Amino acid sequence: MDKELCKEAVYSNDYYDLILDYIGGYPLGDPECIIQVDDTYDIGYYSRRRSPELNLQDYPYLTIPHCLTPMDMTALEVSGILRLQNPTAFDLQGQGVLIGFVDTGITYEHATFRNQDGSTRILGIWDQTRQDGIPPDGMVYGTFYSEDEINAALQSEHPQEIVPLRDENGHGTFLAGVACGSMDAGAEFSGAAPLANIAVVKCKQAKQYLREYYFIPEGAECYQENDLMMGLAWLNRFAYEQRLPLVLCIGMGGSLGSHAGEEPLSVLCDELGRRRQRAVVVAAGNEANQRHHEQRRGLSVGKTESMEVSVGEQVRGFWLEVWTMVPEIYRISVLSPTGERLPNMVVRPGNRQEYTFLFEQTKLTVEYAIVGTRNSMQLIALRFETPLAGIWTVEIQPELVLSGNIFCWLPLTAFLSGEVFFLRSSPDTTITMPGMSRVAVTTGAYNSVGGSVYPDSGRGFSSLDQVKPDIIAPGVNVTGPVLRDRYEVRSGTSVSAALMAGACAQIFQWGIVENNMMYLNTVDLKNLLIRGAGRDAERNYPSPVYGYGTLNVYDALLRLRGS
Repeated sequence: MDKELCKEAVYSNDYYDLILDYIGGYPLGDPECIIQVDDTYDIGYYSRRRSPELNLQDYPYLTIPHCLTPMDMTALEVSGILRLQNPTAFDLQGQGVLIGFVDTGITYEHATFRNQDGSTRILGIWDQTRQDGIPPDGMVYGTFYSEDEINAALQSEHPQEIVPLRDENGHGTFLAGVACGSMDAGAEFSGAAPLANIAVVKCKQAKQYLREYYFIPEGAECYQENDLMMGLAWLNRFAYEQRLPLVLCIGMGGSLGSHAGEEPLSVLCDELGRRRQRAVVVAAGNEANQRHHEQRRGLSVGKTESMEVSVGEQVRGFWLEVWTMVPEIYRISVLSPTGERLPNMVVRPGNRQEYTFLFEQTKLTVEYAIVGTRNSMQLIALRFETPLAGIWTVEIQPELVLSGNIFCWLPLTAFLSGEVFFLRSSPDTTITMPGMSRVAVTTGAYNSVGGSVYPDSGRGFSSLDQVKPDIIAPGVNVTGPVLRDRYEVRSGTSVSAALMAGACAQIFQWGIVENNMMYLNTVDLKNLLIRGAGRDAERNYPSPVYGYGTLNVYDALLRLRGS
């Protein structure tokens, strides 16, 4: 492998990034560069000069990286975390556990990431954005900063000259602080696992060709699925090198996909989460209240269903994905705001049709594909380019049904250049990818003051009726670190996921570090957390909103001990 060529391909907009699995093979032949993620996935980089524009006929759906964005914008006590931290009780503060973050970076100079002697608690940082340094072992891009280099920077009058890393967004810094920030008595702050070790991946922003493909606005925080996968794979290897149990925290998400846990990032979360001494925690996303999902259940043959989409002014374009089960057969038609109709057609996987509405000058591309290696589903992808403002209607008529269930999703608000929403939306099945990972602890958010659910917190169940979220944790008005040794209050499911990651580190300390349950993994952790979860006698569980209940890690350990 030519490392210099690979490094160029990783950053250059002249190369497509494709997620390749060993089952499906290489759709376009051998790529110019291949980087291995794990035993299941490679990332192949193909010159755009030798291949057609992205489409679902030449490129299988799951090979094209999805785009993700950060999921944000007294908690320790109600979650039982403080009681476990208490030295007179369990004294569980994450000692001997590594918590890894794949996010926007970290403000490593902040006091909350230091020991009492001023040294860093960060064992390593992989900055994918910097091209001028030495990558971590096994990687060909980015720059690695070791614990020694970070300490040298902290002892310098100009830390950025030694370790030039910043978290421009602040999201990664905030999550790391909530999960495992050091105690600060003056600020009345503590992370959930204040003595845990820390490792960080700062993800690079998505390439321009993907932004154009998905119509993502200029300036939007946008990260590629394959870069997150590489980050998780590196953290896993780094934890093995450090001989530490690892908790992975993912606070990003995307809204497209089948919502059945089939995307490569979700599958990787499954594979890592099943390993001993590994835990994967994922935010449920903040899409429940955004009107970006519509569903129909129990459709019958011959009955036409209409999904109406309101499109605002100056929307550059957007995707609408319709997912159904294989081998159901549907006819589809699209009606424009002026009454012009895309001719009624039968959905046949592998087909592609382009149509330009005469009066609107809107280009619509409709593509069909069978997607998935574990549970095959049928995708009807509609790509609207320069859509006229108004109400667009998608009409679907079943010709052969089994379940008769249809699920439709629009992009995240951050990935839209204007207002686009369903008129008859549903808040259910709105957990963002990779939150539908079967193994990961998918975490929703609620307000610890009063107990109300955060209204935007992603809801389940999955499109295959798998129980998600697994549990909810405080995620409203939670304090965390920001720049210049300050703290502020934020809300969102990424915050609740960070709190959950800290709680998992506490259990890992008790089980693995203290030799009570040496072979814990994510599934074991999830079962323990569910047993100890707080539940209201007036609600039915599992719930699409509450999962199996609210986080109470103290009760989880008490019940394990039979107390």
